[in-house]
Amino acid sequence: MAKFIQNLIDEIIDQYVYADETNRPWIIGFSGGKDSTVMLQLVWKAISQIKELTGIVKRDIYVVCNDTMVENPVITEYVYRVLDKIEQAAVEQDIPIRVIKTIPRLEDSFWVNLIGRGYPAPNNAFRWCTERLKIRPTSRFLIEQVNEFGEAIILIGTRSAESAQRAKSMKKHAIKGKRLTKHPTQPNTYMYAPIRSLSLEEVWYVINTMESPWGSDNSELFQIYSDASADDYECPTVVTNKEHKSCGQSRFGCWVCTVVKEDKSMSALIENGLTWLTPLLKFRNELAAERNIIEHRMPERRNGTAAINGMGPYYPWYRAKVLERLFETQKEIQKEKPHVELITNQELVAIQTIWYRDFIFNQKVSELYRKAYKINLDMKDQNEKHEKELELLKKSCEDNPTDFDLIQELLTLQKNKSLLNRKRGLKEDIENRIEEYLKKEK
Repeated sequence: MAKFIQNLIDEIIDQYVYADETNRPWIIGFSGGKDSTVMLQLVWKAISQIKELTGIVKRDIYVVCNDTMVENPVITEYVYRVLDKIEQAAVEQDIPIRVIKTIPRLEDSFWVNLIGRGYPAPNNAFRWCTERLKIRPTSRFLIEQVNEFGEAIILIGTRSAESAQRAKSMKKHAIKGKRLTKHPTQPNTYMYAPIRSLSLEEVWYVINTMESPWGSDNSELFQIYSDASADDYECPTVVTNKEHKSCGQSRFGCWVCTVVKEDKSMSALIENGLTWLTPLLKFRNELAAERNIIEHRMPERRNGTAAINGMGPYYPWYRAKVLERLFETQKEIQKEKPHVELITNQELVAIQTIWYRDFIFNQKVSELYRKAYKINLDMKDQNEKHEKELELLKKSCEDNPTDFDLIQELLTLQKNKSLLNRKRGLKEDIENRIEEYLKKEK
C-alpha cells in the first residue's frame, strides 16, 4: 500500500479517535462513483486498524445512498450490488457501518411533478429537481441524526483538484487549523473531506491498487467509467497494468437530465456496446427538444397567475403524451432488461390523483397503460367504487344527470387528496369545481 494512502488513513484515524472525542455519528454520502468509493474504502481501512489496535470502535457510521428513482440504470444496478456487499461485509467484520437508502417522497418524485403537475423539464433557470430528488431525502435523515445525537458529521468525497470552483468553495467554508467545516445549510452539522487533496490520478490509483474491504471488484467500476468516457473528456493515464486503458472522468446522473446540454456519458455507454440504453437517450433528447415549445405550455402558472412569456406548466394533453411515450420506452427497455422499471405503480396512482385535482377527468392513466401493455393496470386506490352507493346516487340525480357527474368528481377530489396525505387546499379545489360547474349550467 502506497505511503500516501496510509497517510490518509492515519488522518482519518486521528480524526475519529483523537481530534474529536464525542460520539457524533459519521454520515458518508455514497453514490457508488469513484470519489465516494475511495473515501469509504479509506474510512473502512481506518476503522479496521482502530479495531485491531484498541478493540473499540466508538461511533456509528452511516453509508447513505440517495436514489432519485431516475438514475442511469447501469449505475443503479451496480450501486445496489455494492450496497448489498457493504451491508454483508460490515456484519461479518463486526464494523459499525450501516447502509441507509433514501428516495424522494412520492409527491416529490420526478414523474409525479413532470407528468402529474406538468412541471417543464428542468433547466438551469428552473432546476426544480435537485431540491426534491436529492436534497430533501438526505436532509430528512440528517435531521433525524441531529435530533438524536445533537450534532452529526458528514463525510464528503469532494476534492480541490476537481475544479477551480470546487477548490474556491472548499476554501470559503474551511476553518483555519480545523478539518471540519460547518455545513452551509444544516444546523449542528459539520463536514469532513478526507480525500480533499487527492488528484484524479491518485483516486484511480487507489481504486486500481487497493483491494475493496467489502469484496467488490473495483475493475467493474473502472470499466463503467471507461465505457462512459466521451472523446472530449480528459482521461487520466495512470494505470497499474497493461490491461488498464485510459479511463475518463465522466459524471453520471439522472438519465432524464435536461439541465446538461448533452448526456455524454450515456452516449458513450451506447457507443461502447450498451445499446439497450438507446431508448432512454432518445426519450431524454425528445424531452429536452420539446421543453420550450409554447404550444405545449399553459399560459398560467399552477397558482393561476400569468406565466413569464406564457410558458407555464405543460398542458394536460402533453403530459399524457409524455406518459404514453414513457410506457413505450419502458416496454422497449424491458425486452432486454425485464427488471428495469422507469416509473412505479405508486407514481402512476399519484399522477392520476393530481390530474383529478387539476380537474382533468377525460384522460386516465389506466387507459394509457392498457394501450401500451394490452393489460389492465391495478388502480384500485382511486378507481374502486361501491355499486350500491352509485345506484342510490344515480337515483337521487335522475332529474338532473349532470349533478351525478359533479358529485362523482367532488368525491374523487376528496378521495385523491387523501392519497397524497395532503388535504390542504381541498376546500378551495371543491369550491373551484362547483364554480366551474355553475358557469356551464348558466
